[in-house]
Formats: sequence, structure tokens, C-alpha cells
Amino acid sequence: MILIIDSGSSKADWVLIKDKLKFKQIQTEGFNPYYFDFNELKKILKKHITPNINPETVDKIYFYGAGCSTENKRNIINNVLSNVFTNTKININHDLLAAARALFGRSEGIACILGTGSNSCYYDGNKIVENVPSLGYLFGDEGSGTYMGKIFLTNYLKNKIPENLKLKFDKKFNLSLEQILDNVYNYSKPNRFISSFSKFLSENISEPFVKNLVKDSFREFFSEQVYKYSKHSQVPVSFIGTVAFIYENILREAAQEIGISIQSIEKNPVNGLIKFHLSE
Repeated sequence: MILIIDSGSSKADWVLIKDKLKFKQIQTEGFNPYYFDFNELKKILKKHITPNINPETVDKIYFYGAGCSTENKRNIINNVLSNVFTNTKININHDLLAAARALFGRSEGIACILGTGSNSCYYDGNKIVENVPSLGYLFGDEGSGTYMGKIFLTNYLKNKIPENLKLKFDKKFNLSLEQILDNVYNYSKPNRFISSFSKFLSENISEPFVKNLVKDSFREFFSEQVYKYSKHSQVPVSFIGTVAFIYENILREAAQEIGISIQSIEKNPVNGLIKFHLSE
């Protein structure tokens, strides 16, 4: 059996393939080595995976994860998985390769991720050739849920949002300045706290302030990511991720305004990865 794992910063999808069919699918917290250490990741495995999947039945694992762009971080994931799946061949790759393979298969294109975080690459149909560094939620992640949440919170705390929107936000969350700052600066996983407000934005997308914020975030993504690739006007541009999926119409509007045509938008790469690996 083959186990395909697609892990973002917020969640991970574990798909077990048996006899070329999807046999079982499990969802856990994101397996990001920047936010969890070996022991924390091992606890997630023990709690959610081993009770549902017998490690001895798995022949190959294809793991694609956010935070797996360096050998050191890939080794953390490999060590956790090999500790449980002791007789399994394990492949660890960045989630960008998952997006590229799921979106384009063996063809070239610019693959983009818009979820809790954001990223992009130019894929030649075999490997990632170019990648503009994302830099994470502090220095980058343009167009992502975290980026939008950060911009919205900044405007909220500085009293720069419309009064009706402020009242809605206060009624829904009832957060003090101290609580917001504690969550951002003193508690673990601040990116998740910040990105959680993107759902509030989607619920209020009819508000002009919110729609402009979302569209501006996408414009930043195109400017800081897609436009950096020399072939951005020559090859297909496609997206994967919850944020891209939820705001598809606004994303396409923003792209059209600057002359970029989006080929496809998928919520997650799982089905595309299954197709890719079964075709090998």
C-alpha cells in the first residue's frame, strides 16, 4: 500500500492507497517542522495515525509538507515517520512539489499555494526550477490567510476599519487589545491565530473594505511572487489552497487586471497527487 501525505501549516491529509484505489483518508494537525519538534510530531502519529493505519502494511510513503524546503527540516519529518514506519520506503518533499505535481502532472507551469501561508514556483514538468522565497508570515506570505488576518488586525487595532465592521468583529470575538497581543507575541503558533480571522473576512466579503483588502492581498502576491518568474506570461498559472478556492472570483479578477490568466484553482492537491503517483 502507498501512503500519500499532504501537510500544510494548519492541517495534514493522510491518504492510504490500496490496489490503486483510495482506501482510507485521515486528517491531522499540520506536520510543520518549524512549529513542532520530534516528540510533538510523534504524539500526533501515535494518537491519530497508528490506531487507524498498520505501519507494517505500508510499502511507500510520499510526504509533502510546508516547512520541508531544507534537508534539516526534511530529516525531522523522516526521523518521526521512520520511527513508526520502520520497514517503509519514505520520500520527503516540500509542499510546493505537491502543488506542482497535482496541478500540472508532467507539464510545465507556475504553481501557487494560497492557504494559511503562501508560496509559488516555476515547475518544468519534472522538478522545481525556480522558487521565490515565501519568507513566512513575518516577512512574506502575501495573499495568504495569515497575511489577510494580519492586515485586518492592524487596521482594526488602529481604528481604520468601518464602524459597522468593527461592531460585527467585536460581537463575534470580543477580544481586548491585551488578548490579541498575547496571542501574537506570547503564545505558540501565532500564525494560526492570525489566519483564523480570514474566515470572518470571507463571511463579510460583501463589505467594500473587506473585498479591497482581499484583492490588494492578491495583488501583492502577484507582484512579489508570480511576476518574479520570467515565464509568467508564457506558461499556465494555477493555484492550490483553501484561500484561493474560497476567494476564486476575486483572485481571478486581480489576475485579469494585470494580464494574467489563471488556468485552474484547486482546494487541495490530494486527488492530483493520487493521479500522479498511480501513473508512475
